[in-house]
Amino acid sequence: MLLRLSNLFLRTLREDPADAEVPSHRLLVRGGYVRRIAPGIFSWLPLGFITYRNVERIVREEMDAAGFQEVHFPALLPREPYEQTNRWTEYGGNLFRLKDRRENDYLLGPTHEEMFTLMVKGEYSSYKDLPVSLYQIQTKYRDEARPRAGILRGREFVMKDSYSFDVTDEGLQASYDKHRAAYIKTFDRLGLTYVIVSATSGAMGGSASEEFLAPCESGEDTFVKCTSCDYAANVEAVVTPVPAALSIDDAPAAHVEETPNTPTIESLVNHANEAQPLADRAWTAADTLKNVVLTVTLPDASTYPLVVGLPGDREVDMKRLEAVLHPGVPAPMEEAEFAKHPSLVKGYIGPEALGEKSISKIRYVVDPRVVDGTRWITGANQPGRHVFELTMGRDFTADGTIEAAEIKAGDVCPNCASELEIARGIEIGHIFQLGRKYAEALDLKVLDENGKQVVVTMGSYGIGVSRAVAAIAEQSYDEIGLVWPREVAPADVHLVATGKDDAVYEYAENLAASLENAGLRILFDDRRQASPGVKFKDSELLGVPTIVVVGKGLVDGVIEIKDRATGDRIEVPADEAADRIVAACHS
Repeated sequence: MLLRLSNLFLRTLREDPADAEVPSHRLLVRGGYVRRIAPGIFSWLPLGFITYRNVERIVREEMDAAGFQEVHFPALLPREPYEQTNRWTEYGGNLFRLKDRRENDYLLGPTHEEMFTLMVKGEYSSYKDLPVSLYQIQTKYRDEARPRAGILRGREFVMKDSYSFDVTDEGLQASYDKHRAAYIKTFDRLGLTYVIVSATSGAMGGSASEEFLAPCESGEDTFVKCTSCDYAANVEAVVTPVPAALSIDDAPAAHVEETPNTPTIESLVNHANEAQPLADRAWTAADTLKNVVLTVTLPDASTYPLVVGLPGDREVDMKRLEAVLHPGVPAPMEEAEFAKHPSLVKGYIGPEALGEKSISKIRYVVDPRVVDGTRWITGANQPGRHVFELTMGRDFTADGTIEAAEIKAGDVCPNCASELEIARGIEIGHIFQLGRKYAEALDLKVLDENGKQVVVTMGSYGIGVSRAVAAIAEQSYDEIGLVWPREVAPADVHLVATGKDDAVYEYAENLAASLENAGLRILFDDRRQASPGVKFKDSELLGVPTIVVVGKGLVDGVIEIKDRATGDRIEVPADEAADRIVAACHS
């Protein structure tokens, strides 16, 4: 492949786009790889599409090598299968819905579990046909409320989704392990640094869920790693170790105190230490029980109030809460909704006014740390008053526990009790065991070896193909531009001819032809009008792994080879250049 910058459809930019929030967005736009069409919708320009196709090729090669078979579904899908699985409703506002001229309902596919299930149902009927794993690489559509970060979180994106079909749970585990191994090979070839973490299955349901995350400061996913053992998990999947219950026999009696001007946890703690000091230590935020009032909206637009009780040194993590309440969507309760619940004294809400057994009948759930015998400072359900020493299991109970509190660095590992550390990352892959949810909903059964019909069990496995381009860019750049791994780069060699000497361009032309014949992909800057400075800046910005400069050194019989990643430069004899460049690209 030989691309000439003199006629390549490319315009690089010297300034960052105004809406760019993360490095990949900034550099992919500046380098002429992508262009924004609308919020969350991008076009690929030639260099970008070549890079994208390299990623897609690697994904496809590894899926094929693992024995998975490629199929392809339309993006425009009928409503009925999604009604059968209830996802027409459960997807809520994230689903692009439309009608045809006959008023029939359709959707733009956000994911294709239903289609894969029905395809296998239509073709297979015996255990002898299984196991089988099918995949596709296809455009998906989700009406993201807040598309951001360029192609990292868009409304239109390309995804590789595959599904395994087995008769037994043991077979499902084998298929899962096979996909996991294929993903490791794929991301290794893509040049990504990644971690594999425990995760939740989200809107697709299922269990045994793991995510592949590319560690990155700009990533939207937060994950934890244990400082001692191999435990790693997305924060949404972290399970809080439950402390042992405490005795309530020696717990002091609860007492209500005046606490004026204490609208915050900090002000409440300061007041408590002044007016109700402890003998052996100071009150802290962890001694307070914060009650966060929320409204949960269901897919059918109905709502219900929910109050979450948690230690006052923690905030509610809305992503963790959303994962637990799915398909419900929680949000802070608004003033108009508060007015409908006069039992809620804003700023002074206590658990005694909450729960199914209370007058309010508002569901009350607490953090797992709120166990029997724990004592709290919390709202007394009266303006300007708090109750001290309110004891769980004696003075109040909850309707259940919930994993909704933020995870902090230093929290206890649920596996070994060591400390956890926190990092951010980009989700590049997700694998999980769907089980029989979709097979049951769509009646996918086969005859087993005894002639009895059994429900098939499924696994689901996704890779964000277009997102992987951005994830690689997020991990592969420096202060002057992109630095692509060779296998995904749009070319192997960025050949730059500088100056006005015809001999330079004649030599560069011959070198480009020799390198192309040797099987290398060449991006040739043969522009006569562009200055050397412009050409050098473009070569640094575009990020091709090997840069070759043919310029004034040619009169001395040398050219320059530069490693874009390390910045190392060497001069080589011009008559040895082709062999030296090929060797550098294959090293």
